[in-house]
Amino acid sequence: MLSYCLIATAFGPVGLAWSEKGIARLQLPGVDSAATLKLLLRDLPDAEESHPPAMLEATVAALQRYFTGTRTDLADAPLDLDGVPDFHRTLYEEMLKLGWGETVTYGELAERVEAAGAAQSVGTAMGRNPIPVIVPCHRVLASGNKLGGFSAPGGGRTKLKLLEIEGARLGFTDPRQMAFAF
Repeated sequence: MLSYCLIATAFGPVGLAWSEKGIARLQLPGVDSAATLKLLLRDLPDAEESHPPAMLEATVAALQRYFTGTRTDLADAPLDLDGVPDFHRTLYEEMLKLGWGETVTYGELAERVEAAGAAQSVGTAMGRNPIPVIVPCHRVLASGNKLGGFSAPGGGRTKLKLLEIEGARLGFTDPRQMAFAF
């Protein structure tokens, strides 16, 4: 059984869903709290609203610091990746090794997990990441360090904002250069 809540952040309301193992889903803000909650619960019909348990208090505080631009390491947050395909899990575990503002391309990430040539599969896994920010799919870029895609509300603009929070340097300043390419 999953529980959920919305937490207030400087970025807007962030949705969290968790099990006794850890966070199973993180929803970046929609246009308002109701939209964020709707997105969070779209595949979780039996989830129950609750306050975060003690095991998540440090993670909630870290997320709130993260969205203020404070250098924060979320890699030790307790996660529940049950039901995540093995290849995706391998990628997510590799992404947890990326540091604040550190970026890689889809192709580089594929090589890191010994799946050279699987950049498109990496892109698919990024789009299905149930725990963005903590599992930092926003740090994975298209070839040539172009921004690439992002499935959260706001798409590429949200990805760019997250990278700006971390002070990541992408090598371009024109948002029209956010073309997706592997």
